[in-house]
Amino acid sequence: MRLSILLSAAACLTLGVAAPATAERVVQPGQPPQPTPRTATTAIIHAGKLMTEPGKPVLNQATLVTDGGKIRSVHQGFVDAATLGLPADTQVVDLSNKFVLPGFMDLHVHITGSGLVGRMSGLNLRQENAFFALNGATNAMTTLQAGFTTIRDLGATNEAIFSLRDAINLGIVPGPKIVAAGEGLSPTNGHGDAHNLKRAFLDASPRDSVCDGPEDCRRVARQQIKFGADVLKVHVTGGVLDPSDAGTEQQFTDEELKAIVEAGHSMGRKVTTHAHGKGGIDAAVRAGYDSIEHGMWADEESLKLMKARGTYLIPTVWPISYVGTTPEAVMKGPMANINPNSLAKLFKLGDQPKKLVRMAIKIGTPIALGTDCGIAPHGTNAQEMVEYVDAGMTTVEALKTGTVNAADAAGLKDRGRLDPGMAADVIALDGDPVADINQVMNVNFVMRDGIVFRRDGQEVRK
Repeated sequence: MRLSILLSAAACLTLGVAAPATAERVVQPGQPPQPTPRTATTAIIHAGKLMTEPGKPVLNQATLVTDGGKIRSVHQGFVDAATLGLPADTQVVDLSNKFVLPGFMDLHVHITGSGLVGRMSGLNLRQENAFFALNGATNAMTTLQAGFTTIRDLGATNEAIFSLRDAINLGIVPGPKIVAAGEGLSPTNGHGDAHNLKRAFLDASPRDSVCDGPEDCRRVARQQIKFGADVLKVHVTGGVLDPSDAGTEQQFTDEELKAIVEAGHSMGRKVTTHAHGKGGIDAAVRAGYDSIEHGMWADEESLKLMKARGTYLIPTVWPISYVGTTPEAVMKGPMANINPNSLAKLFKLGDQPKKLVRMAIKIGTPIALGTDCGIAPHGTNAQEMVEYVDAGMTTVEALKTGTVNAADAAGLKDRGRLDPGMAADVIALDGDPVADINQVMNVNFVMRDGIVFRRDGQEVRK
């Protein structure tokens, strides 16, 4: 009996649980505790120049108060905590020699691609989705540091992008807020379907987002929302960088397009479309799509129809300038070794994106910023605004594309402006972008939802 008691006590100690007679310390699973995610605190921002919304007067020497991740108030002059009725130890952010404005938004990125992925061929056949989510986390932080506090990802595996989005929302990893489409809808052999692989590889890589016929497309649209899509991305036409020789014209039928957009809108989702050829662009606008991505071969008739319907153009100019707008430039650039079909389509594209923006500006077609970064390097997103100014926009119009226009196009009512009640997504530039649009590349400070991620031009980790 004595031996049994001794063995029982020894077992309790071995398991880290004290015997009843000495019950003081119980070791809990998971100790030590995991780090607590950063949370927003009240802050007083003193801005040398403050643009609460592009197009509104810029305030000189202004104070912005943030609280609980939201804008609390805006004041003329540098106001102190006592005057604001705040505790004396309230954080003060000195941006008195900076230009402060709303965080930028990019409505077309591929955040899980590029970087390491761009340097290793066949990676998608060898790595799990977790690999791409981790790669996306690195790219997301780079993008946030560039002043983009919201991005819309329009093409990644569901598992990778939805997991990354949720991890950022929970504060597990830092990054911009992500509006995620997941896998884009495509017809069989369309831009979003697999091409030019042996049958065994095709069968081993099923695409849940491929659909044919109106009812099948309606089902897949609903299914994609069920899986977690915040927005629907639809491949209405062929594309430049897929290896198909099927061209860049309309591939979904009018009936299929209508079924998809009806399904998306009925479930409260914006529906946007990859579209290059004029026929596909016009069909998508008639069907009621919210925005056109790329729109490369839209003509004046197409752009006037978009203006009449309030359909946003998201022209993705910067990646084409980055890749090269002449055959000679392409062959010296990062896409020189792509497949022959894509190379031929890229040669044909030339500087059409810049011409498209010039037409759209003249006609008055609404434009929101999107870069297709993942082709161009992540973190260079603001270069898109420079491209717009080169095409004829004013600097203020270009700033609108990445703030209020982007928020409107994406249906995001809580950001794009620094008004009371809006998200505390605040950035500061070293110089005045109204005077020189190139200043959008000089981001000194980044706050997202009241949390500081960049200060004095350096990343803030805690």
